[in-house]
Order: sequence, then C-alpha cells, then structure tokens
Amino acid sequence: MRENKTKLTNEEARAKEAAEAFEDIISVFCSVTEKEDMKALFDDLFTSSEVKDMINRWLLMTDLYKGKPQREIAEERKLSLCKITRGSKMLKKEDGFMHRLLSERFDDHIHI
Repeated sequence: MRENKTKLTNEEARAKEAAEAFEDIISVFCSVTEKEDMKALFDDLFTSSEVKDMINRWLLMTDLYKGKPQREIAEERKLSLCKITRGSKMLKKEDGFMHRLLSERFDDHIHI
C-alpha cells in the first residue's frame, strides 16, 4: 500500500511540475514582443512538423470562420473531420478566445 501512496505522490509531483512548466511557457510567450524573436523561439522549441501542425490548425480555423464547408476543408487540407469538428466546436463558443480573435482579425464579423 505504501508503494501506491509513493507512486501517487510522484504522479502528483509530476503533474504539479507540468502545470508550473506550462505557466512558465505562457509567461515566456507573453514576454516575447519581437516577431523575429518569436520565430527564433519557435525554431528552437518546436520541430518543423509541430510548426506545420500549428499552421494547419490556424488555416483550419480561418477557413471555418470564413464559412468554408468542413468536407471541403478536409479534402483541401488533408485533415480529418475529427480535427475540423473540434475547431468548429471552438468557434461556436461566441465568448471563446478563438472566435473573438478571428472576429477582431477579420473585419467582416461573420458569426458562426
């Protein structure tokens, strides 16, 4: 029984460490104000595949926001409908950050 308690304590410690690391990463991102510095940070922190995934996620979200049909996005971008559905659900939250961000970015004020 003691081994389970120790294991749980170790898992809790790792979870706490991960939460603190996440907060630290967010702080670092918030502190970078120059575009070239952010590009350098991305180059150091992410693989080219991870950057490609972020780019695809961004393109997916903008396509959805602009009203492009999900099946068309899936075909053009070679993305699963599951990923597209997740993005669509995010945008349907009108008080959600991504919806607000894209609404401010694209001055057409489309509401999904």
